[in-house]
Amino acid sequence: MMAAAGGEPSSHVPSDDLFQTFISEVKQIEKRDSVLTSKQQIDRLLRPGASYFNLNPFEVLQIDPEATDDELKKRFRALSILVHPDKNQDDPDRAQKAFEAVDKAYKLLLEPEQKKRALDVIHAGKEYVEHMVKEKKKQLKKDGKLLDVEEDDPEVFRQAVYKQTMKLFAELEIKRKEREAKDMHERKRAREEEIEAAEKAKREREWQKNFEETRDGRVDSWRTFQAKGKKTKEKKNRSFLKPPKVKMEQRE
Repeated sequence: MMAAAGGEPSSHVPSDDLFQTFISEVKQIEKRDSVLTSKQQIDRLLRPGASYFNLNPFEVLQIDPEATDDELKKRFRALSILVHPDKNQDDPDRAQKAFEAVDKAYKLLLEPEQKKRALDVIHAGKEYVEHMVKEKKKQLKKDGKLLDVEEDDPEVFRQAVYKQTMKLFAELEIKRKEREAKDMHERKRAREEEIEAAEKAKREREWQKNFEETRDGRVDSWRTFQAKGKKTKEKKNRSFLKPPKVKMEQRE
């Protein structure tokens, strides 16, 4: 690419054109992958790292994010039939897992709020890559170099957007799991405190009940003790009041 005066390129591909090229290539890949066999689709959905790859429902269903609801429904039907356990009786367990991934992605996209979140992640991935490309070109311009970056290649741009999108989906999932673990821990702690409070209240009720039931016995014991003490005191007092014995004088 020839540079114009001041180091600017004579021509470049606008970011909107890059994204449209990206979308076009995605559609070509979707068309290519749509003819995968049942086994190939199952392998795709259960490949290493699938727990994160499958966080993108559009990736799972291999459908354009801008697809209509009717197109989404048709794609789900076609793919779910392809990986259904009944159609893959030689490998029903893996087929079941693949089918569940497809079903989950479809149901998620049926929810307007969930679909919007997924689209937001995809758009955020694209915007990040565009910003990164802009910063690279800014640095090249500052250095007086040609404003050529590898992301000018539509395929490289597509891969960069894809990777960044997957990264964002993964980060959101990690944060979700962290929140879930924190909430679970807090619920567990609250439950333990609730049980402890209930047991304490039970012990206090039992102590009060036992205190009430044994009150009469304690009162009677105290009265008996007082009565015995009184009798003993009276007996001692009587012994002190006895007249002294008179000694008989001996005769001379």
